[in-house]
Amino acid sequence: MSAMFNQVAQPLRYAEALLGRFAELARAANADSLLGGLVETAAQLSDCQLSQLYLLDATHTRLTLSAEWHNGLLQPREATSLPSDYDGEQLLQYCLCQNQTLCLSELDSSLHASGFLPDSPKPWRSLLCLPLQDEQQRVAGLLLTASTESRELHGFSGSLAQLGAFGLSQLHLLQRLRAPGSTAQPAAPVSPCASGYGLIGDSPRMRAVYQLIGKVLHSPVNVLLTGETGTGKELVARAIHDCGLRRSKPFIVQNCASLPEQLLESELFGYRKGAFTGADRDRSGLLDAANGGTLFLDEIGDMPLLLQAKLLRVLQEGEVRPLGSTETHKVDVRIVAATHRDLRSQVENGLFREDLFYRLSHFPIELPPLRERDEDILRLARHFADKACAFLQRDLCRWSDAALERLAGYAFPGNVRELKGLVERAVLLCEGGELLPEHFNLHVEASLDSSLNLRERMERVERSLLMDCLRKNGGNQSQAARELGLPRRTLLYRMERLNISPADL
Repeated sequence: MSAMFNQVAQPLRYAEALLGRFAELARAANADSLLGGLVETAAQLSDCQLSQLYLLDATHTRLTLSAEWHNGLLQPREATSLPSDYDGEQLLQYCLCQNQTLCLSELDSSLHASGFLPDSPKPWRSLLCLPLQDEQQRVAGLLLTASTESRELHGFSGSLAQLGAFGLSQLHLLQRLRAPGSTAQPAAPVSPCASGYGLIGDSPRMRAVYQLIGKVLHSPVNVLLTGETGTGKELVARAIHDCGLRRSKPFIVQNCASLPEQLLESELFGYRKGAFTGADRDRSGLLDAANGGTLFLDEIGDMPLLLQAKLLRVLQEGEVRPLGSTETHKVDVRIVAATHRDLRSQVENGLFREDLFYRLSHFPIELPPLRERDEDILRLARHFADKACAFLQRDLCRWSDAALERLAGYAFPGNVRELKGLVERAVLLCEGGELLPEHFNLHVEASLDSSLNLRERMERVERSLLMDCLRKNGGNQSQAARELGLPRRTLLYRMERLNISPADL
């Protein structure tokens, strides 16, 4: 405690004043008086002309200037001026994302972007910015003081940080007490919900995904999304981009399995005139198009080994060399990759570079299959039905209990993508305004009949396994064959023998 005041003039008097301010804040009856008292206290204790309080919203995507004390007065805040993006304010961004105190005794407008500071007859010369933590030790806001004099403000950082943390806890207490139907008991922290990231689902598995998304929104770390086909990996990638620091920049998508090697290379890295037949002009690649933003590489497990080496250099050095060029140039791109394959097993089999795997998997996020999200199935189904009705410009469809029960009992090997297709088809078939079981084309295999002999039972099990694998791979026979460990011609033979056609998938 003594270290907190050893750089403050008259430490005993300062400590007495600080304790008095703690008591005043504890008596605040509403949020406005609490926040106003907090910035006033910070300005007066540090003897600064300015104090500001910024608070993050629940999704940590918006920073709001919640209170400001300037030249002895509490500044009124217009409702329309409250939201403030901080992705362009490097000083605020540094304190938030790094959870670091910032103290500048010589604030230079030519070196430091300080557009968040109000106009002043004299230029702002010194600045102290403190990250504030909530009860879960997460950064929830910033407390800032500034002076028009060149001063060393670091001596106030410890005491003001504790004052700000106390103010935050009091604010949360007031909010809980005034919430409808609340009690005096503190509410348990709630994980971010789907509405925070534009995703649908509130199951425990999805809440765990939201928590992981929240960890990487304001970090440049590479993200690897894994999970079965149809689990929504592109939606999660877009959520990471749209809710993160790069949301104002491009979001580019490329499926690595959809193009042959040479074409994929030219798409990603661009090319120079004369690099190959038909290259009659220079063309920038997707890495350049995504500069400053995010490049989502879907099905990264299908990327050829040669391109994996070139991608590794981009991740390591931030450099791109177009086809036909001897020169490299810098790019600032965040890579979010996705795959339904087991990359670790591919590394062991020599199909994927080990160094690239470790580069991409700094922060893996596994998306659960729909069968492990029972609570979300009906919610998603209603959402897709409402969207389909809006698209078709018809009244919303009602749901029969029998239709809901049938959906709830289905395993959805194609995951969310399959559910979406089933619901959209059902809406098209629905003529009476109510969705019925017969509107849903569910491939539910009948239970094994005891009258069947062993060969017939084995064929039925084999048919079910093959169909599930084909649906999982979107009907791609080559991918399904690789996953099953079969030559493609063997898979085609068994499909014919077991009477499996594309219409069955």
